[in-house]
Amino acid sequence: HMAGYERTKEQHLQRLRRIEGQVRGLHRMVDDDTYCIEVLTQVAAVSKSLQSFSLGLMHEHLSHCVADAVRAGEPSSSEHIDEATQAIERLLRS
Repeated sequence: HMAGYERTKEQHLQRLRRIEGQVRGLHRMVDDDTYCIEVLTQVAAVSKSLQSFSLGLMHEHLSHCVADAVRAGEPSSSEHIDEATQAIERLLRS
């Protein structure tokens, strides 16, 4: 199976590199003894970036992996739906 994000893989990698930069920025802030509230503001920004990334990936999974399995009438299509539901539940808990 091809990953649902295969067509946008480079965009995802670019986005993850930006998030990595944000996390490195957090490390520098703590290393430089930056005021707590400023660090927490940056933590919130990183969290938002990861949530946005996750939602985009979930959208691609639903529109490609799950939709393709349903269209093909694959017996595993209900498993794909269950997996997606469980992933959404994990995202909501985080």
